Amino acid sequence: MARDRREGLEIKVVNPPAATNNVSVETSPATATRRRRQQRASFAEFRPFKLWFPWLVPAIVVANIALFAISMFINNCPKNSAYCSARFLGRFAFQPMKENPLLGPSSLTLEKMGALDVSMVVHKHEVWRLFTCIWLHAGVFHVLANMLSLIFIGIRLEQEFGFVRIGLLYMISGFGGSLLSSLFNRAGISVGASGALFGLLGAMLSELLTNWTIYANKFAALLTLIFIIAINLAVGILPHVDNFAHLGGFTSGFLLGFVFLIRPQYGYFNQRNNPRGYAAPSAKSKHKPYQYILWITSLVLLIAGYTAGLVVLLRGTDLNKHCSWCHYLSCIPTSLWSCKSQNVYCESSQIGQQMNLTCIANGKTEMYKLSNDIPSRVQQLCSQLCR
Repeated sequence: MARDRREGLEIKVVNPPAATNNVSVETSPATATRRRRQQRASFAEFRPFKLWFPWLVPAIVVANIALFAISMFINNCPKNSAYCSARFLGRFAFQPMKENPLLGPSSLTLEKMGALDVSMVVHKHEVWRLFTCIWLHAGVFHVLANMLSLIFIGIRLEQEFGFVRIGLLYMISGFGGSLLSSLFNRAGISVGASGALFGLLGAMLSELLTNWTIYANKFAALLTLIFIIAINLAVGILPHVDNFAHLGGFTSGFLLGFVFLIRPQYGYFNQRNNPRGYAAPSAKSKHKPYQYILWITSLVLLIAGYTAGLVVLLRGTDLNKHCSWCHYLSCIPTSLWSCKSQNVYCESSQIGQQMNLTCIANGKTEMYKLSNDIPSRVQQLCSQLCR
């Protein structure tokens, strides 16, 4: 995903006028050498954009791996194979599968650690799960794929724009992905950093568009980036992959790129950083008018979208009932796979203030403390018990 950026901005050095017949200019070799060194030093010190040392992205990678190790430890993996099961590479991947104690923690453990559970968000107003779920992963391959992608994308962005802007971009995009996911995926739980990663991809695209004048080979860079984004989004149409999280993160990152990653226009210089011998052109504004328009429009859309999404979510509205075709954005059924989740059946009985749930398929039994939201979560608990 390499991008070709022009090293500097257009600099014009005006040579001193040639000596006339009436004026003689005498310069010793030592003086001329000293002047050339000073001129080279002034240009060497001039940098149009500061490069940052990337430390936040590696710290995020370490934190994600550490949290995955903790989730495995809580499950007592690989000894306790009854609570460790295989997971698909996607973000939304909790279906009954053959148990494999080496690949990932159980959905019950992930739920306790902060996985996105829509029923918890709606009935208990645990909105914080929209943030915490992006720090959890469902399996070894899941966390490795996401962290390698984060290193590949995030390091370069942090070098160019700094840890503050990239950190905010990562977290807000992850929140946007979780928000859209919770509006359409009502069953099961969801974890993974892919929404935040798609946010970084979306920001790369909007950064290229809003800073169009400072790029060389811009059309080649644009086509390459669009191809990479399309391939990654296409993976989301597979079953049990939360493509709504990908789409929400990408849209959030695309809009945030216009807000956080704006650059001064080509030809703009800060007069304090001008090198010696530089002839300043006519003054130019720092940003072009279209950059200001995109900045304001994106900020308004983000605030309005997040506000409306939270209101709809906390009211418990299922957007699938208002959009009959939207589910195809997350999974397209083919002859090779089905998008329908596998039906599971459980028997329940109440003992005092506890409910006993037994999976008919595998005979597993689990006790749950009765609460107001238990009746609405019976199907989800049954699916977790029968996996």
